[in-house]
Amino acid sequence: MRLERLRIRQLQQFRDTLAVEGLTPGINLFVGPNESGKSTLVRAIRVAFFERHKSTSLGDLQPWGDSSAAPEVELDFVCQGRHWRLHKRFLNRKRCDLQVDGEHFHGEEAEERLAELLGYHFPGRGASKAEHWGIPGLLWVEQGSVQEIRGPVDHAGEHLQAALGRSLGELASSGGDEVLERVARDRAALLTSTGRPTGEYAAAIRDCEEHQRRLAALVAQIDRYRQQVDRLAVLIRERSETDDFRPWEAYRTRQEHARARLDELRALETEQRREGEALEVCQRNQASQRQRLQDFEDRARQLADREAERQGASERLRQCALRQPRLDRRLEEARADYERANALRVAAGQQARRAQWQREYDQVAEQAMDIAADLQVARALQAALQEQELRHQAEVIDNRDLDALRSYERQLGELQIREQVLATRLHFKLSPGRHLTLDGEPLTGEGERLLVAAAELQLPGLGTLQLEPGGGADVAELARGRRRLEADRAELLQRVGVPDLDAAQARADQAALRSTQLVENRTRLRTLAPQGVDALAERLRLLEQRREQLAGQLAQVPEAVVPVPDESRAEEEYRAAEARLRKVEEDKATHRRDLELARQAQNAATDEWRRLDAELQSPQHRQRQQDARDQLTDLRAEEERLRMAIAQRQRHLDEASPDLLAQDIERWGSSAAALEQAAQQRKTEIAQLQGALNTLGAEGLEEAHDSLAGELADLERRRDQLARRAKALDLLLGLLQERRQALTRQLQAPLQRHLRHYLELLFPGADLRVDERLMPEVLVRGHTGDEQRALLDALSFGTREQLGLISRLAYADLLREAGRPTLILLDDALVHCDRQRLEQIKRLLYDAGLRHQILLFTCHPENWRDLGALPRDLLGLHNASEPAPA
Repeated sequence: MRLERLRIRQLQQFRDTLAVEGLTPGINLFVGPNESGKSTLVRAIRVAFFERHKSTSLGDLQPWGDSSAAPEVELDFVCQGRHWRLHKRFLNRKRCDLQVDGEHFHGEEAEERLAELLGYHFPGRGASKAEHWGIPGLLWVEQGSVQEIRGPVDHAGEHLQAALGRSLGELASSGGDEVLERVARDRAALLTSTGRPTGEYAAAIRDCEEHQRRLAALVAQIDRYRQQVDRLAVLIRERSETDDFRPWEAYRTRQEHARARLDELRALETEQRREGEALEVCQRNQASQRQRLQDFEDRARQLADREAERQGASERLRQCALRQPRLDRRLEEARADYERANALRVAAGQQARRAQWQREYDQVAEQAMDIAADLQVARALQAALQEQELRHQAEVIDNRDLDALRSYERQLGELQIREQVLATRLHFKLSPGRHLTLDGEPLTGEGERLLVAAAELQLPGLGTLQLEPGGGADVAELARGRRRLEADRAELLQRVGVPDLDAAQARADQAALRSTQLVENRTRLRTLAPQGVDALAERLRLLEQRREQLAGQLAQVPEAVVPVPDESRAEEEYRAAEARLRKVEEDKATHRRDLELARQAQNAATDEWRRLDAELQSPQHRQRQQDARDQLTDLRAEEERLRMAIAQRQRHLDEASPDLLAQDIERWGSSAAALEQAAQQRKTEIAQLQGALNTLGAEGLEEAHDSLAGELADLERRRDQLARRAKALDLLLGLLQERRQALTRQLQAPLQRHLRHYLELLFPGADLRVDERLMPEVLVRGHTGDEQRALLDALSFGTREQLGLISRLAYADLLREAGRPTLILLDDALVHCDRQRLEQIKRLLYDAGLRHQILLFTCHPENWRDLGALPRDLLGLHNASEPAPA
């Protein structure tokens, strides 16, 4: 099968008509970015074949927001040596038409004819699904699904088996398979397909396991009975040895004595914490008084520091005042330099502008001279053009009149030929001195005349002959037609003003020559005056005005008498002088600021020294210093007293160990509670054990154990018998299946041959095994004895993609050999393929394209440039598509 043309309209993003023409037999590569319409094109092909035209579940085909649209698909394809055309319209004005070499099918008949041809079927109702797609569902790969092979192969299974020439189901009709089925049926009664017990065998195992559990439960119950008897004896002995003396009461008495002692120690700890806090307060007060004394000493040292600062500020003020005269001189010099540089800059600027005006004046004068010369030539050309256009208008002949004259000449020539064929020919050869008269025309000598109408021939001395042409009415009609054409030609020649066609052709040639001269002169005129002669004259006038303006400006700025530097150098000198002036002004401002700061610093240092000196010489300062010394002495004595009291009390607390005493209280209380609780639990447990032993003793556990052990022995013998039968049936079934698989491999050989052809290109030395349903199952690599087997589902995603493509190409070859239609669609396939594998894939696809038509859609055109196929840009097709009819 080979598609030749595809046309879609009002389908998803293609509101207008999109036509894809000239599809080639091999690989057809469609490229475009995402959202360019690749998947829409694939979708159009699918719905054209898979969906019934009357389906109401295809609303997604309509362009967004256009519920009145009627999606259309039209396909031209070649299949089985015949040309087919399919046209389908969905949702609105539904129809389906199929044409094949003159035959026409419509509606459901056309759809069933296609399904039978391509190998798929339609659903009973609703949208078509994968299980209905058959062979196309296997070969037409949707985006991101090339690795999914099991479902498509399963849905196309019957068609693939038919392509093998013999259905694998024929194996089931042999006598050997009857035995295989019987063995499999008997085995299935005892074992599942995975070898697990089922049926009677599983029931026997469950019965054995249930009796074993019950017997184990009885044994455990008997063991618990014996353990409980022993436990009861131990509990009764412990009660008589311990609980009767009530030992927990002695522990509680010791706990109370220890608690009273602990309360006394807690009171001592409280007093210890209180005096410790008083010690900390005393120490903080000592630190405060020592800090006061240190502050007094610091103030005395600060007085000397203030004196040094006062002297330093005075010296800085003196040094700063000495720099002022030198800065004033530098400022005056910098200002003078700045004024000189500025005057030179202004003069240099004026001279630079005068030079620029002079250059512009010279340039404008030169342009004015050139344009004046061009204007003179342009005006001459303009006058010549006007004269040539008048002559051209007088000479020009309408092409329609010239074509009419040629037509008249051609028709008259044809009529003349027809007249010569139908007219009567009069040949004459007269003796010297003899003559005849034909309709008043004397005939002498030898000649020929064509008679297209009745004529009279006078024979001197004999009479007249009446000649009638043999053509009759046809000749007369030709003569009348010729006269009409000659009259029309004469009228046209008179209107045109030429004597004949040759003169008209010569005048037309002269007009064409003059038209060429007009074009050349117009081109020259446009070159001289692109915007017209008037614009050129206006430009000359503006240039003259500009020249006069520049002459006035030059007169206002006389040329310098003394040399001045160029403008750039004058500007540099000006900027340098300006920078020096700014720097000196900044230094002057900085000096004023430093002088003021030095004066303020001297005043502040003097004021601070005077204030501090007055403070240190006052009586109040001396009194505060003495008070601080006295308070520090008292605080040291109080600290010594508190330290001695705290140390004595701490020795007493350390000897009593209140923490250990608290632990003893907790330990003796826990021991008393534990002993009392243990006695209560023993009492409760003794009562429970006595009741349980009385119950178990009445149940007859030993007799039940013996009976259940006998039943278990019978069940185990039946289980072992069924196990031996199941093992024998499993072995026999394996042998029979091996034989059946050998026969199956013979039928699978054609498919395996095609698979190996493609595997050699991509996985050299590998083999892809298929099962009875022709489903790819295991990839085998390596040599015999060192084979590596991998289930298809256990391989990487990229490898499964590549094997999915290989399998589909092999199925296509198999179907082609069986004469079934094959068309391969790949929508953005192999996106997970590495570059090395991709190179092999291209070789593989090119090889398959020699036998099948392949439509490959991709958004990565750079990966397929060397595929050997001309890429079709979807965006270009979309832009070139014809608009929808109104």
